[in-house]
Amino acid sequence: MGAGKTTIGRQLARALSVPFYDSDKAIEERTGVDIPTIFEFEGEEGFRDREQKMIEQLTQMDGIVLATGGGAILREDNRRLLKENGFIVYLQCSVERILERTRRDTQRPLLNTDNPMSRIETLFEQRDPLYLSCADFKVDTGILQSKDVVNLILEEYNSLNR
Repeated sequence: MGAGKTTIGRQLARALSVPFYDSDKAIEERTGVDIPTIFEFEGEEGFRDREQKMIEQLTQMDGIVLATGGGAILREDNRRLLKENGFIVYLQCSVERILERTRRDTQRPLLNTDNPMSRIETLFEQRDPLYLSCADFKVDTGILQSKDVVNLILEEYNSLNR
């Protein structure tokens, strides 16, 4: 959340001349409502079910860049699908930087709380080990420009595919 998945994903897809997909946007397009509305009516579990189905579909496509929501990693099936079907990049970012980037965003249901900093810290503690267990490559997006992040990802990806 706030690490730059969409921005960097779009730039990476452009550099590779492949389509870009954002699983959250794909869910919104399919349902006709935004993610906060899904959370409101179906709860987080209902959203995660929809997310898993979308990831199952998107990971069957070849030659794409896929950005998933930050919580997609929570489900073992999602981790398996992503690991089996792609090169996984963990866009790591400090809690402080994430808070700075998401502070005014009202479209993040998990941050609709009295203490967003505490919530981000809890999410980071829960998710970081899962991200690390899946990642083929990790890069800190809190200290680099997006174009530099894209270049680092391309270098790593190309070195593995030679």
